[in-house]
Amino acid sequence: MLILLVTLALAAGLSAQTVNVTSDAVRTVARLELERYKAHIKGLTQFGDRMQGTQRNRDAIDWIEKQLRTFGYSNVERHRFMSGSGLLENIYATKIGSTTPGEMYIVSAHMDGRGGGEAADDDASGCAVVLELARVFGMPDVRTNRSVRFIFWNNEEFGMDGSGTYALERASLQATAAEPKWLGVIQHDMMMFDHGMPPGPKQSPNADINIEYQENSRMAAESAKLAAALQAANRAHAHDFPATVGANMAGTDSIQFQDLVASVSVRENERVTGIVRGSNPNHHEPTDRYENYGEEDFRFGFNSAQTTLGGLGQLAGITLAPLR
Repeated sequence: MLILLVTLALAAGLSAQTVNVTSDAVRTVARLELERYKAHIKGLTQFGDRMQGTQRNRDAIDWIEKQLRTFGYSNVERHRFMSGSGLLENIYATKIGSTTPGEMYIVSAHMDGRGGGEAADDDASGCAVVLELARVFGMPDVRTNRSVRFIFWNNEEFGMDGSGTYALERASLQATAAEPKWLGVIQHDMMMFDHGMPPGPKQSPNADINIEYQENSRMAAESAKLAAALQAANRAHAHDFPATVGANMAGTDSIQFQDLVASVSVRENERVTGIVRGSNPNHHEPTDRYENYGEEDFRFGFNSAQTTLGGLGQLAGITLAPLR
């Protein structure tokens, strides 16, 4: 099998990261489709902003389950938890590893939104990354050595208690029949809009995918390595928008795991220095609608899908098996 060595020199005094890019990983990334990515976003935006506790939230959960089953997953599960709005559900499906099924990477996004629009960027765009990866991983000839779980969190917007409850309940169950051992969490939250600061009408010439970890966490060193692997995968598999690594992950579901396992968030912009300072005028607004994003915005999110799938090619061990 062809092996290409991609070497990444890391900043901040970290050692060089070497990533093995197999021909199977390249071929698997090539199966991602931009039009399908856009269709996943369009599918979720039909339910409006999907605010927790509403019928549109419950309808969106049902729709996600239908997509996952269409992709070939018979093991779709709902993780129920109590919140201030009553009983809510996360939903997930798992690609079972062929050689080490008891070890698992979590690939995630939050399916709820707010603002009265369609929550197209926040976070249908992240859910579309996870759905498109789940579609490709669900193909009959795609194998992974380790398991990969595709999770759609609920109620990120008002407390992150969907991811928080899952982390609290499942951490002690790792490496048992109830829960594989976690190897890493890759969260996707707001994936399409990097129009500069202040934001302009189109993608900035300097637009980049932000991969963040939290340097003030117990698993900072492990998280930095995970971020580096994804950045290297971006260079190998995604050629429209580069990826940069930051060390102040905040305001998204992966922070619930940052002291437990290597955890990163993949985003359109840095949360603290960008998003909360107005880098996206559609954030939590009625204007966060599918129709208000252009082709470059969708391609930006699609590059994030290529980045994550390429990283999992190394981390989870992707191979393509001959079909009988």
